[in-house]
Amino acid sequence: MSLAERLRYARNAMNTTLAEVEERTGIGVSTLSDFETAKREPKLSQLKQLADEYKRSIGFFLDEAELQPEVVLWRARPTSPQAEEVQAQLLEFAEQYHNLEMWCEDRQEFELPAAPGNPGTFTYLDAEKLAHRVRNELGLGERPGQTLLRVLEEVCKIKVFHLPFEPTGSAACTLSERYDAAILLNSRNVRWRRNFDLAHELFHLLTWRVFRQPGSAASVEPTEKEEKLATCFASNLLMPRDALRLAVSTQLGSRTKLGFDDLFEISRQFDVSLEAILWRMSFVYRIPKERVHELIDQFHTQVSLWDDRERDTLPARPIRFQALARQALRKGMISAGRYAAYLGISRREAMQVVQQDANEDAEIEVVDSRC
Repeated sequence: MSLAERLRYARNAMNTTLAEVEERTGIGVSTLSDFETAKREPKLSQLKQLADEYKRSIGFFLDEAELQPEVVLWRARPTSPQAEEVQAQLLEFAEQYHNLEMWCEDRQEFELPAAPGNPGTFTYLDAEKLAHRVRNELGLGERPGQTLLRVLEEVCKIKVFHLPFEPTGSAACTLSERYDAAILLNSRNVRWRRNFDLAHELFHLLTWRVFRQPGSAASVEPTEKEEKLATCFASNLLMPRDALRLAVSTQLGSRTKLGFDDLFEISRQFDVSLEAILWRMSFVYRIPKERVHELIDQFHTQVSLWDDRERDTLPARPIRFQALARQALRKGMISAGRYAAYLGISRREAMQVVQQDANEDAEIEVVDSRC
């Protein structure tokens, strides 16, 4: 694919017009049009401006290979232009992560259990069985919410990023041969809400080759059935039936009813939201949906108070991403400017890191004491 085609592709992916690009970059509409129709090529400084605007690397535009499809699946896709901006940020993060792994010679292969089946015959029972299998193969135990993020990042090598965006009940994932698997979670959500989103997106990655059939609409946008299957999988993964029954029985004791504090304690044990617990209990104990809606409405204020107390702040980029970037900087593989761009900090802050590393450089000698 030519430079002109890649420039046009990148702009269309951001759902922006030539006039809007001119307003933000200062490059005239006619000049931009000439770039996209191959009448002339941009200067390096102009290409850098456009790369920043489209959240792409300069290397993306200079690559002459055929462009591979970029598919990002959304759970409750944000409205434009936010959706395109956040999506571009996710893909940029994934590319940067990949670059850091290659520069540091620390590429770790993405590993997930393969899910068999086809979109026409994949059932809720299949989703439940898949959750059981994944929980066992990854050693997640009876309360996976407490370790799921760490296992997916460290064992499965999934790249998980956190950004703030609306609606809060949204998340996204992508899978490509080059960047492997990446998940985007909403940093505005508390941990137990992010856990369910993480499990939900995990289902899409596990079944990517089942539902992403070439030429089908679902290859870009998940169907309603696929989303419901993902919810079923997440519920079964995070709240195993037997473990949930035991937790409920223990909390009940000699009583027959559970109050807010009881339900909150159970949700805390599984590290999921109270709403997720209620819906899972609805399935396990055959509680009518109308009653679940009533309880959610009744507990809304109390849940909001707990959410505010437990709110945490996560970095947009994983710890390993940050560690690889610092390693690349220390070894001279990237400049302070690129380090700053990758970490989203100022050049001054990057230079302070360089100075700190120079002052604190130390090694430990390890001697084998065995006889």
